[in-house]
Amino acid sequence: MKTELKRERVVITGMGIVCPLGHDVETAWKAVLAGKSGMAKTTIFDASTFPTTFDAEVKNYDFAKYIKNPQLHKHSDRGSGFAIGATVQACRHAGIDIETDEPADGIDRSRLGIYLGAGEGSVDNDVFFEALIKAWNGERMNWGKWAEVAFGKMKPMYELEQEPNMPAAHIAVLTGARGPTRSCLTACAASTQAVGEAMMMIRRGDADVMIAGGAHSMIHPLGLTGFNRLTALSTRNDSPETASRPFSASRDGFVLGEGAAILIFESLRSAKKRGVEILAEVIGYGSSSDAFRITDMHEEGRGAIQAIVWALADAGINERQVDYINTHGTSTMENDSIETKAIKAVFKEEAKNIPASSVKSMLGHLIGAAGAAELITCVLAIRDNIVPPTMNLNDRDPELDLDYVPNKPRKMQVDVAMNESFGFGGQNNVVIIKRFE
Repeated sequence: MKTELKRERVVITGMGIVCPLGHDVETAWKAVLAGKSGMAKTTIFDASTFPTTFDAEVKNYDFAKYIKNPQLHKHSDRGSGFAIGATVQACRHAGIDIETDEPADGIDRSRLGIYLGAGEGSVDNDVFFEALIKAWNGERMNWGKWAEVAFGKMKPMYELEQEPNMPAAHIAVLTGARGPTRSCLTACAASTQAVGEAMMMIRRGDADVMIAGGAHSMIHPLGLTGFNRLTALSTRNDSPETASRPFSASRDGFVLGEGAAILIFESLRSAKKRGVEILAEVIGYGSSSDAFRITDMHEEGRGAIQAIVWALADAGINERQVDYINTHGTSTMENDSIETKAIKAVFKEEAKNIPASSVKSMLGHLIGAAGAAELITCVLAIRDNIVPPTMNLNDRDPELDLDYVPNKPRKMQVDVAMNESFGFGGQNNVVIIKRFE
């Protein structure tokens, strides 16, 4: 007889976000429900000569206002700074003490872990290329000398802050977390992988509480150039506010965004012991690889289908029990078509009855932070019984025939929500949450 392993129930007790639509959860959520756009002309650097001259930036943000001792984090890069602000919000929401050697929140720090989907640090481009040009413009210095000159001109700790685990390190310093700490960089699926695996760690008893989510910024010349070369970005420079058009016939690519989204995952036993508010329960996680191509999804969506099927099985529910699907919905020709095909393959006749929207139409694509930001909107959809819209959907692709909730939010009962994330390299991750009972 097969023995069933007892697994801890996992709940969400806190959330925080720093994104193009706001520096806190409620501001960003109100903007999403109002259909506002976080996209505009690029201001971080001069992008006027690039094929794409706009993005979705986090503006007027300073992480120092969130914490008592910003000196401890003075070398943080842009992504780590976003992570600090989002983590402070999420911890306060969940009643977790920060910046103290004697926390009184009832959490054993050796049982408090971190799991982030986080990207490499942003490149100090001006200095980097100045040194590169100098190295080859007459001086012909050897590469060892060039590296010494280049790094000598860059900001202190630059080479260390390039490591993807640095946001997690800053969070550990902030919270005193000494439990399992992980960081993954699985492209656009990273933070959904992080929250899914964080949930699994609590289930099997490796931690009581996990700080999980994502942080990323690729808004720099190399990031923009790379995605332009892949023809993945919209070039709708005349109307950046409406450039992200998931599931639309006129879609021409995603809009590069940035930010951080952090959620607090906790065993039900720990949450009840601490007496904190439970926002939702995490019930399913599915992960797969396309094993197909580096930049393309499998034409039949086999990896996406597998991740969805496994998430449903892990949650112990069937396709008729899902009330809302928060799609990856990037606004690229390939993703939107194949994601729709995958949903139809799994949900069959039910597919057209389930609202499936994309908040990237307003947030832009936050790359490594995208999935966690979108999972927060799933929690809020359950809380408020309202489904966020897919904006700019005025000319639906006739081949795409699901209910994408065009242009305005929809009031409805939402008890179970599914969040999908698919990344370059064929990474597929799906998380399912439900109203806590």
